[in-house]
Amino acid sequence: MNQKNSLGLNHCFLDLDDPIKLFGAWMDDAKKSEPNDPNALSLATSNKDNFPSVRVVLLKEFNHNGFVFYTNLNSQKGNELKENPKAAMCFHWKSLLRQIRVSGTVTQVEDVVADQYYSSRGYDSRIGAWASKQSKELSSRDELINSIKEFRKKYNDENKVPRPCHWSGWNLSPSSIEFWLDGDSRIHERLKYTIDKNGNWIKSLLNP
Repeated sequence: MNQKNSLGLNHCFLDLDDPIKLFGAWMDDAKKSEPNDPNALSLATSNKDNFPSVRVVLLKEFNHNGFVFYTNLNSQKGNELKENPKAAMCFHWKSLLRQIRVSGTVTQVEDVVADQYYSSRGYDSRIGAWASKQSKELSSRDELINSIKEFRKKYNDENKVPRPCHWSGWNLSPSSIEFWLDGDSRIHERLKYTIDKNGNWIKSLLNP
């Protein structure tokens, strides 16, 4: 039997006033069903001229303060977020036929938070953060390989690789979160949470 919640939606939407808790429940389901990177998301940004761009990044943390991902601050997305701190995320889990969209404002995480995550990464990933001038043109692939070799020599102690000042995390503080479930004949189920001026989440149903 297709169980429903109090709003008439599939029971997977639960009956929660807190979208972060619902996000956590759906992420737990995705971890069980997705073969690769259940934390992958499409991140949309826009530059100062309002020209959009999108790419896939990995969510590294989420809580009631927001959704955190890491990147080179001088990359295209890093520069665009400096120019326009509005962004949107989209998670899509094909195995579950579910999608979550998150929109809000980004701020850079504190240095101590970035340091902690950076130190948890593998040695090669930490070296890569130094070696790659992310989004900048390469004269050849050898240019990057040689840069990696140079930073391996410079930081040859795997336990002593400092975090580059140009590499950190962004926290997207959500103003809206929408949950989507595939439906027969494209009659999908959509539940949107929007935060009001008092910081309370307001639920609404959307047409498919």
